[in-house]
This record gives sequence, C-alpha cells and structure tokens, in this order.
Amino acid sequence: MTGIHRIAGFLALAALTSVAVLFASSPAGWEVRRDEFVRFWEKATNPGPLSKAHATLDGVCSACHTPIMGVDAGKCVSCHADNRALVQRQPTMFHQSIESCVDCHLEHLGRAYISRRMDHLALARLGMRWRSQSLQSGPDWFAATLHGREGAGRSDSSLLRAGEEALVCGTCHQRQDRHQGQFGSECASCHATTSWQIARFAHPSPGSTECAQCHMEPPSHRMMHFEMVSKGVARQEQATVRECFLCHQTTSWNDIKGAGWYKHH
Repeated sequence: MTGIHRIAGFLALAALTSVAVLFASSPAGWEVRRDEFVRFWEKATNPGPLSKAHATLDGVCSACHTPIMGVDAGKCVSCHADNRALVQRQPTMFHQSIESCVDCHLEHLGRAYISRRMDHLALARLGMRWRSQSLQSGPDWFAATLHGREGAGRSDSSLLRAGEEALVCGTCHQRQDRHQGQFGSECASCHATTSWQIARFAHPSPGSTECAQCHMEPPSHRMMHFEMVSKGVARQEQATVRECFLCHQTTSWNDIKGAGWYKHH
C-alpha cells in the first residue's frame, strides 16, 4: 500500500469515526452535532467561490481536482497550454518549466480575488523545494532564478522578506533594468518586491551637475538628433551628451530649461 493510500484510508476512518461518535451521542445534542458535522464537510468539499476567471467551473470539482491527489497541474495545463501570450512573453515564459500551479495561483478565495498576483516568496519556496527534492538545480530557468546552494550572492537587503533573498532578480527583470546595468544586478539594494518605486528616494539638488553618475543618455543622444534638434531646442549649442544639467530640469526629462515641457518624439 502506498503512502497516498494510507492517508486516504486514515481520512476515511476518521470520517467514519466522527459519524459513529455523532450517532452515539445523546439524542438531545444530535441536532447541534449534526449541524456542525454538515458545516464541516460542506467547508471541506466547497471551501469557497472560485475567482471570476474560473467562475464557470463552480461545482465542477473534477475540472481541477483528482480524487485523493487534489489539484492536478495536468488539468491546469490542459486548459492553459494554448496560451501563447503567457509562454512567449519574457516576464512569464518561465511557466513552461514549472510543474506546480497551486504554489502561486490560489483559488476558492472569492470572485474578486486575482489569482495572478505575483508572490516572490512563493516562487522562492517552489524553487527551493524543487531543488531539495530533486537534489538537482531543476529546470534551467530555476537554476538561473536561485542563488547557489551555499548562499553565494544572496542579498541581505532589509527590503526583502525572509526567503526572497534566494531569488536572482535579473533572471526575470533583466529587460526591465532602466539603469542598463549601471548599478549592477543587486536590485534589492534599492527595490522591494512590492513595488519598483523607492519610497525613501530623494533626488539630489536641482543645482547638481553629477547627473551622469546615475543617468545614461537615451539612444537619440548618440545620433545626429542631439546635434540637429536637442541642442537647438535647449539653446545650448556647446552642450555635450554627458552634461544633462545644461538642458534638463530635475522635475522631468521633458522639462527643458528655457523651453518648458517639450517632447519631440
């Protein structure tokens, strides 16, 4: 007998025992105990309404669940495998390698619940479990997503929740790096997993002339556009590409000194 069968047998025995105890109780308390029993099993068999995206599956348990086993990832794939947008977009193509859906996508939490919310901690736990169970690095994507087994390279940022430090941010967000690699790969030294915005960030004084320490010129400034258009708009014919402060205000890149709000493209 397998472990799954033993668990199933135990649950069945527990259910029968509960029924026996209820029937053996005094007649006066039977009505109350029966109501409790019914509520318990209703909760077990119907833990709550599905999200709006899966509302059409309400009451069709077999669409997602397999007896004894529970939620079957294979059934998720049978519906979502043809979602080309999911597996072709760089931020979500990792779904091709993950074989567990319920670690991140929960259900029975009500119509308003959005099951596609990103949970970095759940992703880290999934990767670490995969690694510990298989004694390997798992799929190529997992290998790149997690830091080494010894913890080399892990961030000690206070902005992360315990467990999130195992993730390598750049694996998913490399194309979202507006700094173009200028600040390295330790995103968590400034950013939390809840938002890209930095709550404590304070821009240097408007009189600062060290813009190039943080900012890189846009592609248009590396072409004749800078010589033929940008300099003329700002009336700074002697400006160089690295002298941002001569043309730009600190309020916005499009706020040009002497010209006001200007957006050529």
